[in-house]
Amino acid sequence: MRVLTDHVIQNNQVIIVGKVIEDIQFSHRVYGEGFYNLKVEVPRLSKISDILPVTISERLLGEETNLLNKFVKIKGQFRSYNQYEQGKNRLILTIFVLDFSILDDGEEIKYSNQIYLDGFICKEPVYRTTPFGREITDILLAVNRSYHKSDYIPCIAWGRNAKYAQYLKVGDNLKIWGRIQSREYQKKQENDEVITKVAYEVSISKMETSSENNKNEKKEE
Repeated sequence: MRVLTDHVIQNNQVIIVGKVIEDIQFSHRVYGEGFYNLKVEVPRLSKISDILPVTISERLLGEETNLLNKFVKIKGQFRSYNQYEQGKNRLILTIFVLDFSILDDGEEIKYSNQIYLDGFICKEPVYRTTPFGREITDILLAVNRSYHKSDYIPCIAWGRNAKYAQYLKVGDNLKIWGRIQSREYQKKQENDEVITKVAYEVSISKMETSSENNKNEKKEE
């Protein structure tokens, strides 16, 4: 296992185990250090797969330049940054790798997609129902990072969690456990062309507000 030891923060923890389905691509360079992007597929129990964006340092890659179709275990953080696109700032989300290992071909693969976040609500939650009557609350969580930065993570609460989350306020401290999901959606352009895009968000399975001494912990049933 290859590890970056200089960015360990406990309030943003991700573990995924899945298959690399896209060749690594150079992304950017910071202070002389190169970073690369790749996509990792993690199947759900429902047989649908989440295709998750990953950013990894050249220090962790080492001499490993061909990861396509290999199974990997990644520990890191779910991070965000703004990208200026078509006159607007767009929130880009990626799993930033801190620990990385390639699994042996003969090893039994136990897929994993887990995330823990401890942050603060930075936008009024939005409660809604789907056409099939399922309750959803959208939450934007600000999670502090090193060097006085923050990551802004879209989260979705379902069912009983959604009912509770709709009453949370900006500034409330919230801890969540769940998984990162990918979701395709259609967007109409100014020229009426419809394009398919992918959104990433955290699907919440458990949540807790520390302000109430943990009594508001909720579990999806």
